[in-house]
Amino acid sequence: MYRFLLTPRWWGINVFAVLAIPVCIFMGSWQLSRFEDRVDSHRQQEDRSARAKTAATRPLERLLPVDQVTSGRQASARGHYDTGHQLLVPGRTLKDKHGERQGFYVLTLLRTDGGKALPVVRGWLPGDAGAKADTAKVPAPPKGEVTVTGALQASESQGSDGVPGAGGPAPGRLAMISAASLVNIVPYDVYDAWITLTDTQAPLRAVPPAAAEGSGLDLKAFQNLGYTGEWFVFAGFVVFMWFRLFRRESEAARDAALGIGVGVEGADGGVAAVGADGDVRSEGSAGAVSRGASGRAEDGRDEGSGEGQGEAARAGMA
Repeated sequence: MYRFLLTPRWWGINVFAVLAIPVCIFMGSWQLSRFEDRVDSHRQQEDRSARAKTAATRPLERLLPVDQVTSGRQASARGHYDTGHQLLVPGRTLKDKHGERQGFYVLTLLRTDGGKALPVVRGWLPGDAGAKADTAKVPAPPKGEVTVTGALQASESQGSDGVPGAGGPAPGRLAMISAASLVNIVPYDVYDAWITLTDTQAPLRAVPPAAAEGSGLDLKAFQNLGYTGEWFVFAGFVVFMWFRLFRRESEAARDAALGIGVGVEGADGGVAAVGADGDVRSEGSAGAVSRGASGRAEDGRDEGSGEGQGEAARAGMA
């Protein structure tokens, strides 16, 4: 009854199921491991951020390039502020006792003794970077040579939190804090990093350091978790469809072995069904008569035979 499993059609179905199920399980396990890695990375980043607040300050050059280990570490640099290139970074939010408030960063470039400039976020102010009443509150940067200390941050990108998705900034403003954004604004080299000051001038408020990209429980992490469920559902669907096709095929083979519901098409276009008693009963497309296994008409008379025609003639003469 199960010989249909050896047919070419079922060979293809079986090979597909044998290959698809392990692939789905592997991909689901891989996506789950990606999610677990992000969870572990998030915990490690939280531990590093906690240690960075109490760790000793190190010179900027020793912490470059910025990675998940050095992001958030306290860095120091010495130089003088370029007061001619102070920029505002609009559309940035900061949490306080009143909740999240919209405002802007105040960024000033520090010309270091090495010649390069370090973007320094001196603080945050609530309000609109395009309103004169709000920008008038920005304090002037210190003059002369200064030593700044703050949390080291990697350059931002389009996918970074808080960075606008589209639209160019107005003059004197900066949409994204990165060396690529500053290269056309200032005539000197810029570090591919920036710092946010721990101690700020009033009324500026300190900007807390952000977690390194790829180390937090962001949308990508939960996408990995969603993909995990999808791959396991695909594996279950393949198993379900295989058993459904197998049961349907086995039931059809069992019915054929018992002679139930086996259709035979007649010459006149009718369909003959083999009954459980072995009789062949047909229903023609143009009024065909059902016949038993003995070949006699079920109503005891065949109008197309000679006997039937003779009876009809005698009835007419009478």
